[in-house]
Amino acid sequence: MPVNSPKQLPLLDLDTLRTLVAIADAGNFSAAAETVFRTPSAVSMQVKKIEELLGRPLFKRDSRSVVATSDGERLVQHGKRMLAMNREVMATFESTDVVGVVRLGAPDNMIEHALPDLLRRFAQTHCAITVDVVVDSSHNLWKKIHAGELDLAVVTCAPNTNRGGIMEILLEEPLTWAGAHNGIAHEQTPLPISVWDEGCSWRTAGLKSLEAGKRDYRIAYMSAHISGQRAAIMADLAVAPIPVSACVDGIVPLGEQHGLPSPGNYTLGMVLSDRISRPAEAAADHLRACFTDPAMADLSLVGGIGCS
Repeated sequence: MPVNSPKQLPLLDLDTLRTLVAIADAGNFSAAAETVFRTPSAVSMQVKKIEELLGRPLFKRDSRSVVATSDGERLVQHGKRMLAMNREVMATFESTDVVGVVRLGAPDNMIEHALPDLLRRFAQTHCAITVDVVVDSSHNLWKKIHAGELDLAVVTCAPNTNRGGIMEILLEEPLTWAGAHNGIAHEQTPLPISVWDEGCSWRTAGLKSLEAGKRDYRIAYMSAHISGQRAAIMADLAVAPIPVSACVDGIVPLGEQHGLPSPGNYTLGMVLSDRISRPAEAAADHLRACFTDPAMADLSLVGGIGCS
């Protein structure tokens, strides 16, 4: 009499797991579809099939966003592990002559918002390159580039700034005076402002606009990090010149109707070492592609990019 075979459990498809991870990271099907190079309807079909396979919902959907259920979160976490293991295994078979370490400098807010996803995407396509990140002000990052301590750096400066022609422009974005939603700090005289030191391009642009508009001000709060600027703004202790894209979570742009002139724009640029390595060239090409690809641009701008 034949011995009963144990029931074979179904196998999870890596491509489907990659889609589930993309949905969880993006928060909606359309953005996830762009990430995995599928149509939204194909992504929906993948989700439907695996939900039918498991017999339980993986995502809660509404008109604005998609949120993973507890089962979905567990599967997404497993998916990230499986995809990381797959990349690790494939990297051992991948023949590549681009191997090494890249020393990258960036402002603090780029670390908070844009850089993690940029680095994650880079790691998926360049498994043999390690990126070491240094967080500092743009002024100090320039010094580290010249001293040979960094391979490349992302820096901020005023528009039309020409540092010997060695900076490559990645982005130009408007600045704005920002205040708390329903706040009254902008009504005070002198105007309480939050800025950093004299090397900050946001400070320079903001103060020039106030002086040109003959608006009295006092520096009420100083922070080298945009998180500190946000704290002062949200507490309604001051207003600050920050990128328009940083006006989120209870922070609103203020304009002429509030008695505040426009600070103008700022520029985000990339500076490369004189002796750039092939791994650093690959990282620089990745940053260029990310800032020129419309699908990536919104991701890079979320929350602003950081002060110099």
